[in-house]
Amino acid sequence: MWRYLPELLAVPVPRYTSYPTAAEFGDAGEDDFLAELDNATGDVSLYVHIPYCHEICWYCGCNTGAANRQKRLAAYLEALTAEIAHVGHLLPRSARVRHIAFGGGSPNAIAPHEFVRLVNTLTVAFSLADPTLSVELDPRSLTEPWREVLAHVGVTRASLGVQTFDPAIQQAIGRVQPIELIERAVDMLRDAGVTSLNFDLMYGLPGQDLDTLHSTLDQAARMGADRIALFGLAHLPAMFPRQRRIDCSTLPGAFERFRMMEEGHDRLLDLGYQPVGFDHFALPGDPLARAALSGHLHRNFQGFTDDAAPVTIGLGASAISNFPRGIFQNEKNAGAYRELIAAGRQPTARGVARDANDQKRRAVITGILCQGRAAVDEDMLRSASPRLADFFAEGLCTLIDGELVLAPDALPYARGIAACFDRHRADSQRNFSNAV
Repeated sequence: MWRYLPELLAVPVPRYTSYPTAAEFGDAGEDDFLAELDNATGDVSLYVHIPYCHEICWYCGCNTGAANRQKRLAAYLEALTAEIAHVGHLLPRSARVRHIAFGGGSPNAIAPHEFVRLVNTLTVAFSLADPTLSVELDPRSLTEPWREVLAHVGVTRASLGVQTFDPAIQQAIGRVQPIELIERAVDMLRDAGVTSLNFDLMYGLPGQDLDTLHSTLDQAARMGADRIALFGLAHLPAMFPRQRRIDCSTLPGAFERFRMMEEGHDRLLDLGYQPVGFDHFALPGDPLARAALSGHLHRNFQGFTDDAAPVTIGLGASAISNFPRGIFQNEKNAGAYRELIAAGRQPTARGVARDANDQKRRAVITGILCQGRAAVDEDMLRSASPRLADFFAEGLCTLIDGELVLAPDALPYARGIAACFDRHRADSQRNFSNAV
C-alpha cells in the first residue's frame, strides 16, 4: 500500500506539462514568437485548438464555449485557417511536421466536412512527413459521418472523454452518455482505422467510491482501450464558475481520493496495463507503453507522450507553442483572437522566455515525472534541499551516483518532488490542482 502522508500532499502543485508553467506567463509580443519560429528546424509537432463543445460539462476547466451559433463557428474556422496559412508560410522549409493533434473543447464540435477542410489546409501550409494524426472526441456528438472522415484523413490515434460509466455520477457532473453511446463510438473509431484509443477517466467525482471506480476501469478494459488517462477531479469553482453546479458535499475527501488513485493504479496493472508517469496507463505494445519502458517518454501540453519533437506549434485561440527558448500562448478569447487575425496580426498574447537555468530545471522535472529519476548537479540540489528534506526523510527519494531516484511508493508524491526544483514555486501564491 502507498503511505498516506497528508502533510506532503497539502500544497497544490502544477502538473508540469511545461516548465516554466503557464503561471509564469507574462506579456509577450508577436515578434518574440516569430523569432523563435524562424529558428525552428527538424521535427515539429502541431496542435490545433477547437474551443467549442456542443455541451459544456460542469467539471471542465478547459478554455471552451458552447457551439450553438453556426456563424461564430464559421468565423472562428476562417480565422484559424488564416493563422495556419500565415504560420506555415513563415516556418522554415527544413522543419518537418511529424505529429498533428486536434484538441479542445471538442474538435467534433465542428462539422465533419469542416474538419476535412482543416486537414487539407494544414497539408498545403506545412511540410508534412507522414505525420501521426490524433484527435480528442466527445462521444455524445460523434455522428456517423465522422467514421468516413477520420478514415479518409488518416487519424490513427483518438481520445474519448468518458470520465465514468456510472449513470448517477454522470448526472452529477453534467455529462450523461449511456454505455451504448461509448460502445458505438469505439466501434466507429476502430472501423475508421484508429489503432491507439485513449479513454479519459476521473476519480474524486461526486458520489464516487471504490466500487464505482473499479466498475468503470473494468468496463474501459473490456472495451479495449489501448490507453487510459486517470485524472483526479480538479475542483476549483472560484476559477471555473461552471463547477459551482457540482454538489461539493458529495465529493470524496482527501484520504478517499488518495485511495482511489492507489486502487485505480493497482486495478489497471491487474488488467494488464503498463503504468506511464503518474496518471497514464497503456497496454504493452502501444507506442506510449514502449516509450515509457525504453526511457523515451516525454511530457507536453497534451500530457505524457511519445512525441519527442523539440518544437510544438499551437494554432487557434489559447493554443500554446513550445520552443527550446520560449513558450507562447495565443489570445484566449476567441472573439479577440479573430480580431487579431483579421488585422493581420500574429495572435500571441502571453509567454515566457526559457533561459539555460530553466532548461536544466526542465530536464530534471521531466526526468522525475517521466522516468522516476533525474541527474541533478550540486548547485541545483543545494537550492532544492530545504524543500526536499521531508521527502528524503520519508524515504520517498534518494541520491544514487548523482541521480535523484524516486522510491517505488513515491508515485503520489512525484509532482511534489518535482516542484522542489521549480524556482518559481517557493514564493508563488498561484492556485493549482491537488497532487492526487
